[in-house]
Amino acid sequence: MDKIKIGDGEIKLMEYIWDKGPVKASEIVAMAKKEFDWSRNTTYTMLKRLVDKNILERQEPNFVCIPLVTREQVQLEETNSLIDKVFKGSRKLFLISFLNQEKLTKEEIEEIKKIISNQK
Repeated sequence: MDKIKIGDGEIKLMEYIWDKGPVKASEIVAMAKKEFDWSRNTTYTMLKRLVDKNILERQEPNFVCIPLVTREQVQLEETNSLIDKVFKGSRKLFLISFLNQEKLTKEEIEEIKKIISNQK
């Protein structure tokens, strides 16, 4: 699969689509107006971009939007992009930076330890 390039506004729409499953564009327009104060044209432009990028499929009738990529695929791609751009590709530097900034609960620390021990 090609790299997934998705903008912040597009992610907002995809979050809604992932949560709702296949959804009519008219419903997405109503949500975007309410949540982001976007016009109908703005929302349809964003949807068209997502279709053009093969992130979203448009089915007729009623312009039903169906995701072609998962939330996890986008999360992984965005994380890898950030690590490459900001941490010169070093997952170690990324993890150290993240852990030095975050206050984690004991449960979160134990979960991270389990994940790391399973990487061996």
